[in-house]
Order: sequence, then C-alpha cells, then structure tokens
Amino acid sequence: MAEYKGVLICGEVADGKLAAISQELLYAGRQLANALGVELSAALVGSGVNGLSREMVALGADKVYVVDDPLLKDYQGDSYVPVLEKLCQKVMPEIVLVGQTSMGRDLAPRLAFRLGTVAAMDCVLLGIDPQSKLLIQTRPVYGGSALATFVTESARPQMATVRVKAMSQAERDDSRKGEVIPFAAGLQASDLRAKVVNKVKEEVAGVKLEDAKVIVSGGRGVGGSESFSYLNDLAKVLGAAVGASRPPCDSGWVPSSVQVGLTGKIVTPDLYIAVAISGSSQHLAGCSGSKCIVAINKDPEANIFKVAQFGLVGDYRKVLPAFAQKCKELMSG
Repeated sequence: MAEYKGVLICGEVADGKLAAISQELLYAGRQLANALGVELSAALVGSGVNGLSREMVALGADKVYVVDDPLLKDYQGDSYVPVLEKLCQKVMPEIVLVGQTSMGRDLAPRLAFRLGTVAAMDCVLLGIDPQSKLLIQTRPVYGGSALATFVTESARPQMATVRVKAMSQAERDDSRKGEVIPFAAGLQASDLRAKVVNKVKEEVAGVKLEDAKVIVSGGRGVGGSESFSYLNDLAKVLGAAVGASRPPCDSGWVPSSVQVGLTGKIVTPDLYIAVAISGSSQHLAGCSGSKCIVAINKDPEANIFKVAQFGLVGDYRKVLPAFAQKCKELMSG
C-alpha cells in the first residue's frame, strides 16, 4: 500500500487571478508542511490557468499540479470532484486543504466521500500534534459560541476546509524554486450533466463586505431602513462597508447580501462596529473573527458587550454623528 505523505491545497481562481483564499491556503499548508518536514503541493484546476502556476510556487508551493482544460472553465462538481479524486489518488497526500467558499462547501464533502475519508468543515485553526503528528482541526460550534478540536485518526487523507480570512496570506518570494506538473483532466463533455448558461455579478456600491477592513453593521434596534443613513454616513468617513444582522435583512431594510452571520457572510475585518445589535450567537458566528469589535447599544445587558473589546451604552443617533465628526477632525489633522 502506498504511503500517504505531504500536504495538498486545492487552489481557486477568480477573474483570471489567484483568489485570496488560495494565498491563505498556501500559508496554512506551508506551516503544516514545515511542521511535518514534507512537501507542499497545490492543485490548480481551471481553464487558462497555467500562467498562475509560477505564482503559486512563489507563494510557497513546492509542486503545482496544473489541470488546464476548457471543460473546467466554471466550477461544477461533476468535473472538479473526479479530477481532484484522480489527482489525490496519484499524489497520495497526508493532508488536503480546501477553502470554505461556495466552491469548497460543495467540493470538500463530495471529494472526502470519494476518497473514503472525512472533512472537518469551516476550520479557523490548524496545527500538528507534536506526538501523534496528526492534523489538529479547530472549528466553531454552537453558532460560534465555542470551539471544538478534531483529529482524524485512521482515515486518509486528513481533510479540512479553511474559513476565509482565518489565516494570513502567504508572502511572495519570486526567488523560490518549484516544480510545475501538468495533469490531464481526462474529461469528456458528456461527463458534465449541467452547464453554466449565464453569470450575473452582484453590483456592490462602495467597499465589498468580504474585503472591508472596517465594517459598520446595524441590527434590529436601528429601527428602519431610513435609519441606516447614520451608518452609511460613518462608513463613508471611515472608508468602511455597511453590514447588518439578520432582522434588518428579513425586514427588507437592507439587501440580504450584506447580512453578517451564520446564515449570511463570515467577515474578519480589523474593526467591526456593531450598532444596535443584540449579539445573538448566529450573528457572532459571522463576525467573531474580527480583530476588534466595538459595540454601541442602549441596552447595557446586550450580549454583544460580552465579546466586544470596546462598548458604549447610548443612543446610536447621538453617538454616530459625534463619532463621525471626531473621526473627520482626526483624519484631517
């Protein structure tokens, strides 16, 4: 029986470039590979992606397996899963990392089933146990109110998806040397049971929520759609994105695309300003990775104050304009 060895990350491409999650996976994979003293490999799957292989080497990969095929232009489980299954059977990695993205959520469980293993989803921490050399997989549970640690003792490969922005991005070093290995997809058009006929990109005004370093979010206590103008004004001053908890989205005050939480988007900004948000576990699951949380709420018993680094009890209608004005003064001076 062949020996499982090495770490393999499944890269993603967006708009012809390496997606940010690919750089985060390369960083996480490099740390694990160094701890085990093994090689880090990367799977680069898509159409017209060969030119990105050297970039993956510069970002830390020792080997890049390039699967470049027109049939892989758009992600489909019917094409990507069998290709990665075949690649894993050839490479025999000890550890496989996938991004916790829309693609990864679909890909990882299906690939794990095909490989006869299990996948720990939405991990925020990864490490190697010094004694057993097993992958330590840590992920939020109970709506983000606790962290659970898992290990896969017998099934191989050990497999995990990594939450977006939970890891640092790999640093580029163009002097790095690595091997680029073409890998045939072996697909036929008949293998694809569905096809993408159209793509509609969401138009986002201002800063994109997932990429924002500062987010100003509003909750049920904001009171209505017109009151989000207070948040928009502050966001313009700070160059921030505007988010919301679930109630404002369900009430139609703001689009559902700005919902932060377990059933919305997971964000990890440098600064998260929670305005009139009570702090339910579902919402905290989406913002608990923020470096700093500032809570503004008129209820001193609101749960959000338990997780916030800074809190202010008061009416946001008075607090936000004063805060915005002070920020303007500081930024202009």
